[in-house]
Amino acid sequence: MSNENKMAPAQLIKVLVGIIAFVVVVIYLLAKLATSGFDVNAEVMTKEAVAARLKPVGESVAGDPPGSRTGEGVYTALCASCHAAGLAGSPKFGDNAAWAPRIGKGEAMLFTHAISGFNAMPARGGGADLTDDEVKRAVVYMVNHSGGKFAEPAAGADASAPAGAVAGLDPAVAGKKVYDAVCVACHATGVAGAPKFGDKAAWAPRLKPGLAEVIAISTKGLNAMPPKGGFTGPDDEFKAAVEYMVNAAK
Repeated sequence: MSNENKMAPAQLIKVLVGIIAFVVVVIYLLAKLATSGFDVNAEVMTKEAVAARLKPVGESVAGDPPGSRTGEGVYTALCASCHAAGLAGSPKFGDNAAWAPRIGKGEAMLFTHAISGFNAMPARGGGADLTDDEVKRAVVYMVNHSGGKFAEPAAGADASAPAGAVAGLDPAVAGKKVYDAVCVACHATGVAGAPKFGDKAAWAPRLKPGLAEVIAISTKGLNAMPPKGGFTGPDDEFKAAVEYMVNAAK
């Protein structure tokens, strides 16, 4: 009777193989469950990409002297930390579909967002010592590898101008430069209730208190406009920008 319950060696081997296969499948499924939702690829995990993510915001971009750094160099040193994998809602490098609506807004808008910061992206992508043209070159580099055809600022064109600097304080010169770099994002089209540039009717009630009051309000920020419109440069340069807009609305 007891002999009938004994398994033959072949049957025992089959049972053991089945148990091992079952354990392997369970381990695989548990591992799959633990890593679900994580799409880790080689591009994201390169040493360069990991190092870029660990950089503190505002760290200098090493390499060539300020003003002469290339778009590719700036992208590799800073922008790739997010754009290589499309982190934090940033359009992924080379993803034409993701970049198309952004490219459609024009280079001026993209440059302004990159220089001043936009959503989760810090001003100048975190490269505090980048000049405006260096930031623009990085934008152009990404755009032109993602379906766009922007013209790149010449290398070294603004090497003497540190980030945010404006030559002189004449509102017709300094004010226009700050306006073109920052204020244009809202005032060019009247976004979020901002008085449109040159629209005398929209500016009239705002100008009644006088230029000094307009500058004071703009410096502190009002409604949807952040302090100084998000401009991080000297107060005198911001005042020049306000005066430039006010003069265009008189």
